Amino acid sequence: MILSRLRLKPFAFLALFAGLSLGTLFAQTAAPADAAAPATPKEPTVEQRVADLEAYVNNTARTPDVASKIPGPGPGHNAWQMVSTALVIFMTLPGLALFYGGLVRRKNVLSVLAQCMGIAGLVTILWWAVGYSLSFGAGNAFIGDLSNKFLNGVEAGKTGAGYYWISDIMWAMFQLSFAIITPALIVGAIAERMKFSAVLAFVAIWMFVVYFPFAHMVWATTGYMCGPLNPAAGIKAIDFAGGTVVHMTSGWSALVLCIILGPRLGFKKESMPPHSMVLCMVGTGMLWVGWYGFNAGSALGADAIASNAFATTTLAAATAGFVWALAEWITRGKPSVLGFCSGIVAGLVVITPGAGFVLPTSAVIIGVLAGIVPFLACSFLKKMLGYDDALDTFGVHGVGGTLGALLTGVFADERANSVVGGLKEGLMGEQIKAVIVTIVWSVVATAVIALALKAIMGLRPTEEVERQGLDINEHGEEGYVN
Repeated sequence: MILSRLRLKPFAFLALFAGLSLGTLFAQTAAPADAAAPATPKEPTVEQRVADLEAYVNNTARTPDVASKIPGPGPGHNAWQMVSTALVIFMTLPGLALFYGGLVRRKNVLSVLAQCMGIAGLVTILWWAVGYSLSFGAGNAFIGDLSNKFLNGVEAGKTGAGYYWISDIMWAMFQLSFAIITPALIVGAIAERMKFSAVLAFVAIWMFVVYFPFAHMVWATTGYMCGPLNPAAGIKAIDFAGGTVVHMTSGWSALVLCIILGPRLGFKKESMPPHSMVLCMVGTGMLWVGWYGFNAGSALGADAIASNAFATTTLAAATAGFVWALAEWITRGKPSVLGFCSGIVAGLVVITPGAGFVLPTSAVIIGVLAGIVPFLACSFLKKMLGYDDALDTFGVHGVGGTLGALLTGVFADERANSVVGGLKEGLMGEQIKAVIVTIVWSVVATAVIALALKAIMGLRPTEEVERQGLDINEHGEEGYVN
């Protein structure tokens, strides 16, 4: 029996989950009885206690080598991190699910929802098992280690893994929310024509080969492209909330995957309009609201940087939505609701890497460019090259994420964030290097994964299943019952 048509069985995922769960029994070991107790820090003076409170209010470092009277997370900053985490999860479920679900044909709406929910569950399990550790463990410049596998040592009462005043476990959950939405973005490019089992298999491998390494390289203290935290970084780039890690990796991977997968049946021969612009608009609004957790939450505290990121996010999104619709009005005679929605999302994407590094006026300029460049990519580049990016994932996230990374190099200002001051000289060159690494890595890795899975298990359903719709054939349900 040849392996080229081997089908991945659902119980394989259950077996994986069971194996990972049992692994925790071996991962948790007691500390040696004769381990030396750490030295007890000295009691703080009144002045040091006041300094501790000032550090909390200002979201800066605690007084070192002193027994803080606020040993755990700071309530306000940690509360904002919890809210931000919930907002980013809200972006995927239901935000992205409804945004994408409204854009497909009615026979495939549930398939998109199932893919988003399936990815959320799969990525969460991987993150708990090894993903967080591979992303933020010390490791080397390109990948972390297994010191925090099964979230060992990541405790609710400890701080410092992410920032001074937020719980280590909330830092891990906040980063999990990013890990969930990133591969879910890819769904838009391959909508209506990829098997559910193939989607899960692709995402499982892609997380190890692309996402975990990039989260580490860009945001970990030992990361190769982490300019703000790693003085020895090979590329001293900046990425506030995921222009390279989230949008470029998913967008460029989406382009490669949709080309290897091939176009939908009837592509360019029959009309494939969105089945519900109402759902799309509702999803867009949810994405916009959730994005405040994405961008302002990346300040890792309720401080001035978070406030600036909130403002720049709002300005860029609103401006880009207006400009995209205006561009449609000029070129096509009518501004569409889809144009407003696409422009808003493009604005959110492009501002992401610079949200906490640029000033409000720069955000408006970024919004204008975000409404024009991705519009051109979606309206003209896609037609010119002929690829079937079903819901414009590459045009919005690939092109938009790349544009945002470059514009961050142009507009980053130390008045918005003091981190910029030490990195501004030569920053544009570093951003270009980061963009090149991200594109090459994402494209090559995705091509290898997709071609391997295509040979082993196949990526697409049969033509009959695709024509009937994925909802009833893959999930045994219909989104709408007459």
